[in-house]
Amino acid sequence: MDLDNSQIQFIADTIQKVRQAQYEALKAVNTHLISLYWELGKDISEKQKLGWGKAIVPTLSKELQKEFPAMTGFSVGNLWLMAQFYAEYQHDTNLVPLVREISWTKHTVILKKCKDPQERLFYTIATKKFGWTKEIVIHQIENNTYQKYLLNQTNFDDVLTDKIKNQAYLSVKDHYNFGFLEMENEHSEYELEQALIKNIKDFLLELGADFSFIGNQYKIYVGEKEYKIDLLLFHRKLQSLIAIELKIGEFEPEYKGKMEFYLSVLNETVKLPHENSAIGIIICKNKDRTVVEYSLKTSNLPIGVATYATVKQLPEAYKALLPATEEITQKLLSLFKE
Repeated sequence: MDLDNSQIQFIADTIQKVRQAQYEALKAVNTHLISLYWELGKDISEKQKLGWGKAIVPTLSKELQKEFPAMTGFSVGNLWLMAQFYAEYQHDTNLVPLVREISWTKHTVILKKCKDPQERLFYTIATKKFGWTKEIVIHQIENNTYQKYLLNQTNFDDVLTDKIKNQAYLSVKDHYNFGFLEMENEHSEYELEQALIKNIKDFLLELGADFSFIGNQYKIYVGEKEYKIDLLLFHRKLQSLIAIELKIGEFEPEYKGKMEFYLSVLNETVKLPHENSAIGIIICKNKDRTVVEYSLKTSNLPIGVATYATVKQLPEAYKALLPATEEITQKLLSLFKE
């Protein structure tokens, strides 16, 4: 049977409605399940305070599994996690409203791997906002994504509109781990670029969500001269071209001027009418944070400056750079607001 355009659209709309209904049903199931686990955790936690002892939990686990054989989640270990979940979250006014927003398996990852309340807040909200799978949550935590977003150096406050500012902040980290490259510490910019291209999947995963690769050594033209941008990407949610320059040494102020030139040309000759302005990321081996701060003050184009390492560890200095607890909370809630 040949279908006309209206019939094709009708079928597509119907499929979308079914998918949306399935999503809402799963969401409702998750909400009820987390509510159940929260109540079980509360009951176990309160009984422990009354001095019941630990022996009650294995007995409870056995009886629940016998009574509800089709349901999973009533193991001894999981029941203790419910108790820990309730005990550690119950007094956190920022976390409590979010407990039903993500699945239990993702909660358990965050609960086990993160001890700091602000870090838990970050990964809980980010998981909800970006739809991270359990595997991606694990990757983001092990990769210290919380610290990297919290400390990133950009001029977005001054040059971007409120509409895309927060999303832009979450597109630039302060430090990138390129340990997947397995490179020697000494390498050229060309070797770094080629290694990233060969490991493009891992590179995009390290950058974060919604990045798409356009090209390397991307050619732009001004007059009769040809210029090449190390890497050109596109960010779907931002609807922005992302120009990346790779530097194997320390950040120098003149790098900002070169990036401004690239962004101006991209905005004039490559950007499509419906897209937002291009954003630049300069990734260096090292940087003096004060030099970066002064350099970005004089730019009217959106630029972020980050560092990278080819070993999987976060610089120790990060711990000392983190702001006060209340400031972190306010920044996180601001970054992720709708």
